[in-house]
Amino acid sequence: MALGDRDAVSAAGGPERHVPVLLNEVLEWLAPQSGEVVVDGTFGAGGYSRALLARGAKVVGIDRDPDAIAGGQELVREADGDLILVPGQFADLEQHARASGFDGVDGVVLDLGVSSMQLDEAERGFSFLRDGPLDMRMEQAGPSAADVVNELPVRDLIRVIGLLGEEKRATSVAHAIDRARQEKPFEGTLELASLIEKVLGRSPKKAQIHPATRTFQALRIYVNGELHQAAEALGAAERILKPGGRLVLVSFHSLEDRIVKRFFQDRTKTRGGGSRHMPEAEVPPATFEMLTRKAVEAAAGETDVNPRARSAKLRAGRRTEAPARDLDIHEAGVPRLAAFHGLGG
Repeated sequence: MALGDRDAVSAAGGPERHVPVLLNEVLEWLAPQSGEVVVDGTFGAGGYSRALLARGAKVVGIDRDPDAIAGGQELVREADGDLILVPGQFADLEQHARASGFDGVDGVVLDLGVSSMQLDEAERGFSFLRDGPLDMRMEQAGPSAADVVNELPVRDLIRVIGLLGEEKRATSVAHAIDRARQEKPFEGTLELASLIEKVLGRSPKKAQIHPATRTFQALRIYVNGELHQAAEALGAAERILKPGGRLVLVSFHSLEDRIVKRFFQDRTKTRGGGSRHMPEAEVPPATFEMLTRKAVEAAAGETDVNPRARSAKLRAGRRTEAPARDLDIHEAGVPRLAAFHGLGG
């Protein structure tokens, strides 16, 4: 039984504090039809899933955060069999879909950003705007950001902060962390943010951007393997989507968007270049056709209401009948980083 449209509109974002980004655009490019099966790989507060159910689709929702799974049980009951909610990583969406009884699906949607629910909870340690434990683990298990900050060798910390945070002064930040942790291990978010602010200072031109922003981004991505997850999910979506199935991705920073863009460029390619000196290279059949000519961004009306939508970029493609290919995540743009208790690689 599908949820009513009015219910979907009134609660499309789940809890009031969470607003699904680019919801109208996601629905436009995903184009869910009644009876179709869609994988919502980043369930969160259920914003996308609720809207998909309202269109009559069956949904396999996936989330690695136990809080999201617990919070989604009411929607599972309301959906009366049309929503299967699975605890797990979206990189494994193919296995989750098959285990749910679907050997092929009509759509996959992924919101690659950190959930606003997680950002808003100080005890999760994602934000430097309020004090909390230096945690950042989406799954609430495994090595935390504090473990990384206190134990990762300084040369590797430089690479993590520089590559994943795109912090130009990563060397200065990492060495300052190394000196401080020898005196006392880091435990809280504000403790680390304060140190970074002392090292980098505040630029008058970027007064609204906290100096710790890039380092916190780097730690969060590294702790959760976000780029690995994103690249592996693209390959999984390619394998599970039926011909004609739609893949819609919403990314929030350049590293994610670069991987998505590179994937679609490779998978939609029909010619291999060449010149008068070199014959045109053979390319495998395209596995996707591009639906969005360029990245779709939020309109001013949405960003006024939801500032977190300002950096969002949506890209979408439609699956062809060509067989899925192997995917090298590093060729797709995932950097090679030092391993740390199962992280990196």
